[in-house]
Amino acid sequence: MNAVLGVGGGIAAYKSCELARALMERGFRVQVVMTAAAQQFVQPLTFAALTGNKVITDLFSSASAADTLSSAVEHIGVAQEHDVLVVAPATADLLSRLAHGGADDFLTTMYLAFTGPVVLAPAMNTNMWRHAATSANVATLRLRGHVIVEPDDGMLACGMVGPGRLAEPARIADAVAGLFLRGRDLEGETVLVTAGPTQEPIDPVRFITNRSSGKMGYALAEAAIQRGARVVLVSGPTNIVPPSNVSMVRVQTASEMYEAVMQNMVAATIVIKAAAVADYHVAGRSDQKIKKTGSGMTLELEPNRDILAELGRVKGERLLIGFAAETQNLEAEARRKLVSKNCDLIVGNLVGRDGTGFDSDQNEVVLVGRSGEAVVLGRASKRELADRILDQVLKLRGKCTVEN
Repeated sequence: MNAVLGVGGGIAAYKSCELARALMERGFRVQVVMTAAAQQFVQPLTFAALTGNKVITDLFSSASAADTLSSAVEHIGVAQEHDVLVVAPATADLLSRLAHGGADDFLTTMYLAFTGPVVLAPAMNTNMWRHAATSANVATLRLRGHVIVEPDDGMLACGMVGPGRLAEPARIADAVAGLFLRGRDLEGETVLVTAGPTQEPIDPVRFITNRSSGKMGYALAEAAIQRGARVVLVSGPTNIVPPSNVSMVRVQTASEMYEAVMQNMVAATIVIKAAAVADYHVAGRSDQKIKKTGSGMTLELEPNRDILAELGRVKGERLLIGFAAETQNLEAEARRKLVSKNCDLIVGNLVGRDGTGFDSDQNEVVLVGRSGEAVVLGRASKRELADRILDQVLKLRGKCTVEN
């Protein structure tokens, strides 16, 4: 397998030396491409010595006149000869140029000619990572099907503490290798995923809801698509751009989600209920805005239908995966839910902790299956966890090739 390692101009470029070695240990031949800014942090000779291959540093090399034509189209040859493109560190500038189709150096020009899988490992200052422009660029790149290896939290070179530190090279290399180990192992499957919260109206301008962001469900849908599945995503209200090629069904209330799930489950072979559905709706909601009177107001709540329990009752030969968000006794609650809802696998996570859970891009979960074994998946991005959850699902099918 042949990998292009694009190195951007950030202080984390030194870690790309370790990443090159990690990729080689996983069986990749590595061709390094460096931006001009990257060369201010690491010398090309370092990568040449590590990989045994020349390092490409310029769109137009200092080739002789006889080699001018081959030099001018070298970016096309590199794009055609390699199986995967890895960019690490992917700086804010690089993410912007990739998202908007800039082509002013070898790396960005070659990217436009590359048709294989792309893995991007961002690294930058915390405020730059959180900026709306960077978030929009990352969303655009995700929509193209690229794998984003989320940056780690920690002390940054600028002295700030927070997200933005380049992920550990071994984690990036594992994400790259996983693309080839997993391949299209979900081809032939139709996966129904639910995501996000529901909103239960009080009146035309107010509603009750929960803190679910939908990020875990959307990550599962993206992972399943990349692994060859047909995916139907039933989503409550979120601000997330859905993955390309997904069949999207948008709903608002628990009742609407129930109807959408029951209608779309008929063709599904795997159902993953990651949505945080409201347990109750408001009885006798008002058709007009309720005026403030200065006195208290009591809401009468009625239970919503239990979608997961109904799925468990009628699932047949389908695999059913449920989620359990708990504040205590996680494993015990996951086991109880596994049995009471007739699921094949429960994904449990403790909510209310800093850095993981509803609003975060990271999570830490435990998987409880019918075998009785509890598999703890340490803190990682929700996109990484999505693949590991799907690995476990495929173990239930007896055809997973990746070890958790």
